[in-house]
Amino acid sequence: MNITKKDFEQAEQFRSSAQYSRAVELYKKALRGYRRKSDITGMLNCFLSIADTLRARGDFVEAKTYYSEGLKAADALDDRVAEADALVGTGLCLRALGEWKQALLYINKARRIYRSLHDRAGDAFSLWAGAGAFRIKGDIEKALKTFQLAAAEFRSIRDKSGLTYSYCGLGGCSRINGNFRDSEKYYVKANRNFADLNDRFGLAYSFCGIGNAKRMTGDYKGAMRFFGRAESLYKKIGDMVSYAYTLWGMGTACKMTGDLQMAEKKFKLAEVFFRKTGDPRGKIYCMLGYGELNCLRDKPVRAKRTLSDSLKLADRYGFRVEKSYAKKLIRGLELGKGFPFNLP
Repeated sequence: MNITKKDFEQAEQFRSSAQYSRAVELYKKALRGYRRKSDITGMLNCFLSIADTLRARGDFVEAKTYYSEGLKAADALDDRVAEADALVGTGLCLRALGEWKQALLYINKARRIYRSLHDRAGDAFSLWAGAGAFRIKGDIEKALKTFQLAAAEFRSIRDKSGLTYSYCGLGGCSRINGNFRDSEKYYVKANRNFADLNDRFGLAYSFCGIGNAKRMTGDYKGAMRFFGRAESLYKKIGDMVSYAYTLWGMGTACKMTGDLQMAEKKFKLAEVFFRKTGDPRGKIYCMLGYGELNCLRDKPVRAKRTLSDSLKLADRYGFRVEKSYAKKLIRGLELGKGFPFNLP
């Protein structure tokens, strides 16, 4: 076996075990080898694999660069499947960066290609990706329906992994809609499947989801237990953005139990990662958290300023859900009641 191919295969093994940093190193080493050989097919595989792995750990801006290179290589090879893969990957990055309108354009273009090729797995994946973009936008009903369509398609082609990630999407949307028991059921079902699949990233994702569902039903002790399990895995995996959302959930649970100092500590650490990954929604959630802490500490002027800034940022990106939360907290501040709020 040649060294370049060996590097790529080793990278695949590290990626499958969620050791993303080491996987990226080896993919990039393999890419250098394929460049020296002018092997465009090998380069294409590396571009997409590097991009997918960077995206998984929250490096969305750099991932976009590699997806762009992948698009060029796919065009040179007239590889329509790879083109669609790069398009949907770009859409996922844009989605994470808050650019849901642009994300949907890329994802829908990818879906048209998958459907023209009768690629049912690709079609299901693009449905799942689009559902997440609707969730970011705040169109929860459309997100729910699209996750359901994705789940049905994944089920029909017996794709257990895709089906299970769809369960997570349904769990998140159910929580936003106030259906906390349904949310927990989806995440518990997902957790069992991820354990069967030995998917460490998925396990962390579902642990965090279960934690949030328990938080919303007032089981803060149980929530912190599951958040802790998610935190441990995310730190090992190196997924900064998912780790940050887990920290925010922990901070909110601490706030609800009156431990304002620990809540602030968690929010601050989460904010560091949200800023590093360029996630505007995450920054908004931290701002909402700070605003509430200031309210609870009897600092209404500072609270109003922070909450107003969060409202402006949510409005700028067109985030319906986060905008409604900011308005709710500002209204609570004006009325002097309702705090602390347990935001979904």
